[in-house]
Amino acid sequence: MNQKGVVTILILTLQGMFGSIHAEVDVSYLSDTVVLIRYFELDTEIRQVILVLEQRVGMHERTLRELTVGRHVIEVGPPLVGYRGVMTGVPEILNPASK
Repeated sequence: MNQKGVVTILILTLQGMFGSIHAEVDVSYLSDTVVLIRYFELDTEIRQVILVLEQRVGMHERTLRELTVGRHVIEVGPPLVGYRGVMTGVPEILNPASK
């Protein structure tokens, strides 16, 4: 389909808001790019993080970035630095004195 100029988007939802990442179906072998969007809690807010997990062609960035979806805008923020465990849903601050 790509050779005909068609973009195909496969969406797989995972159960649960926090916890381990596990899907009963693996579609990564069909995908050129796998993008993961997860929820996490930080400063008493539920936020979203985005990550390019796999990209078949070319290099890609491996940093976690905050994703904000607004009424008329989708914003990808700067890399989330200074935290560990963001993908678990409940990150820890690496250096609490600096935050």
